[in-house]
Amino acid sequence: MRTESQPARPRIDQNDPSCHRWGVILAGGDGRRLLPLTRMIASDDRPKQFCTVVGSETLLEQTQHRVWRMVRPKQTLLVVTKKHECFFADQATRGHSSRLLIQPCNRGTAPAILYSLMRLRELDPRAVVGFFPSDHHFGDDEAFIAHVDSAFAAAESRSGLVVLLGIAPIGPEVEYGWIEPGAPLATSSSGAICRVNRFWEKPSLTLASALMERGCFWNSFVMVGRVDAFLSLIRRSLPNLLQAFEALPSAAEEAALLDTYASMTSTNFSEAVLSANPSGLAVLCGGNLGWSDLGETRRVLSVLGRMRWTPKVGQNLAVA
Repeated sequence: MRTESQPARPRIDQNDPSCHRWGVILAGGDGRRLLPLTRMIASDDRPKQFCTVVGSETLLEQTQHRVWRMVRPKQTLLVVTKKHECFFADQATRGHSSRLLIQPCNRGTAPAILYSLMRLRELDPRAVVGFFPSDHHFGDDEAFIAHVDSAFAAAESRSGLVVLLGIAPIGPEVEYGWIEPGAPLATSSSGAICRVNRFWEKPSLTLASALMERGCFWNSFVMVGRVDAFLSLIRRSLPNLLQAFEALPSAAEEAALLDTYASMTSTNFSEAVLSANPSGLAVLCGGNLGWSDLGETRRVLSVLGRMRWTPKVGQNLAVA
């Protein structure tokens, strides 16, 4: 029995490796830190991913268009949260309801990622999936696409590997997570692919400066790997969460999903899974790509300053 939020099974050419490429866009966050700015822009309390913050499209629209250049739209899933339904409702009216995974509530990135992985395991057991936050800015889309293509190629050739996109830092940022690269595994056209030594979450200014000097990278939270590789990481770190999702009966998913989420605590994927499993990870040591996590007003203003663009206050916004 397929619920409204469960994607239909697409037709997949089993002999074409690229046909097993999937994208998951994470758009279930509440955007609280940026709310003072987005409230000024949109005149309501919509999260930043549904708001035109930079440029003429919402951040989610920009992410979708970027991802669709690498992954077929019908093989792109969008993870959202029920309480934001008024902001993503037109996805269904435009015939995109089969791509929506609607969480009953926001419980952090770990449940959102696991929910999508369980669905992908049903749709395409051979899937190689890229995860993309919906609230990031890239100044160089062409370079970004080339980097992610390299990450897909590496994940396709090494079945147990999850590849993270590392961003070359332009300053000792203390609010980002950092990745310390280890021994090189391969070289791609976009940069070296290295083992991950360890993660540093939101370091002090002194430590961030030292990490920058040591050649560490910002963690963009863009990551690519086979479904089974991601599930193996979660099984080692969050076995109870995985068990809760595996116990969900598909015929009663909506009600059961509500109960499951109600009993969860909020869990951050970077802290609970990535940081706990560096040995199963690799980092693509890329350039800066004009990247910014638009989680704070100062970062938005910095990007707007580089673009010499000002958001339109009170503009009526809708997601594509």
